[in-house]
Amino acid sequence: MTLLDRHIAFLEALRAAGMPVSLSEDLDAVAALGLVGWGERQQVHDTYAATLLKRQSQRETFDEYFEIYFPRMVGEGVARADAAQDQPAVRDSAADLAAFTEELADALEADDLERLRQLASEAVGRFGAMPGRGPGMSSWSAYTTLRRLSTDELTLKLIEGLRRIGWGEEAAVRAASTRVGSYQQMVEADARRRIAEEKGPDQIARITVRPTIDRLDFLSARRVDLEALRREIYPLARRLATRLTQEKHARRRGALDMRRTVRASIGTGGVPLTTHHRPKRPHRTELVILCDVSGSVANFASFTLMLVFALREQLGKVRAFTFVDDIHEVTDHFAPGADLVDTMTRLADATSHAARFGRTNYGRAFARFLEDHPDALGPKSSLLILGDARSNYSDLSLPTLRRMREAARHAWWLNPEARRSWDTGDSAASDYAAVVPMVECRNLTQLTEFVHDIL
Repeated sequence: MTLLDRHIAFLEALRAAGMPVSLSEDLDAVAALGLVGWGERQQVHDTYAATLLKRQSQRETFDEYFEIYFPRMVGEGVARADAAQDQPAVRDSAADLAAFTEELADALEADDLERLRQLASEAVGRFGAMPGRGPGMSSWSAYTTLRRLSTDELTLKLIEGLRRIGWGEEAAVRAASTRVGSYQQMVEADARRRIAEEKGPDQIARITVRPTIDRLDFLSARRVDLEALRREIYPLARRLATRLTQEKHARRRGALDMRRTVRASIGTGGVPLTTHHRPKRPHRTELVILCDVSGSVANFASFTLMLVFALREQLGKVRAFTFVDDIHEVTDHFAPGADLVDTMTRLADATSHAARFGRTNYGRAFARFLEDHPDALGPKSSLLILGDARSNYSDLSLPTLRRMREAARHAWWLNPEARRSWDTGDSAASDYAAVVPMVECRNLTQLTEFVHDIL
């Protein structure tokens, strides 16, 4: 693969991961690299980042792709390859492992990042090789490497070492967890690098690198991803609110008033040089949101609620309800100026009121909604339902949902599952979609576009 081929493949991989890299930015990167040169790897990394990145949330994905397409070394590296010519290969014996672990502990205690990177590569080379595997199977394993090193014992040893040199208990535990976690990421990165050498970077990038946070599926988000998603909500809302305001100003005039326009054209010989428009009647969407908060779907519902309430200035009124098999209003939890963490905590506590028997039952929840809140829907309101349409084979209450749909001005259903999973198992997606239009909404990008379209 030539340098140009690698550059093109790198940018295509970034685009596939959801990063909007335009042709002009592609050319900017080439021009900048032509000026700074390709001699220093860190300089190449920083140049690509400066010309291609738009948001800090894209940094982690960018760094992972850069490590795959522009690796720090090839194979064991030049220094290791030269040393291997003068001495026999190191065996994975108990004594060798103990010596390596001791050296690694010293590097962790000193927080020597460059030495840790070298030890990560050495660890994969010595303990992560998996020879003799079948065609198409990886021959390097970060999991095998880390299991051999016993990172839990390494963390305890590092805590003891930090305490010996004067660290407090809490600070030592926090620093040890951070440093060992960082070393684990170095090991995983080196294993990916080695596999990419064998199979090609494109295949490894598609399999191992997670998409940018705005393209990450709600249902597959890890705990650390949830925190990143929460940090994205309000900046995302501000960008979306600015975009909506600009578009509303651009189309602030109402429909063309033909009678006034023709009358005004009499003074110009019948040529309508000046057009007249009817006053535009402002309409602000009044939303009523019903959220399934059972299981992993709760994450999707929480982020949708938070985005909608962050945009409350664009809306006339918002009322939110959560359900599992019963209905519970949570509108008060989203008071203006409320703290993000406190809101999430109170919302999590409130979900217990949305379950009576503990099993998702859409039909019962819809019936309870009409029974307890008959005035929630009206000709000025729009209904938004959030859920995966999995009702544990219970009564779907389609007539009830139809009455809710007829009572509202508009109705939509957002489903966080991939469309290919609809109607599998206990999913009643098609039955509900026949009453209320259903849209796949799996990540922040799709959620943003949907909210933009309905406002």
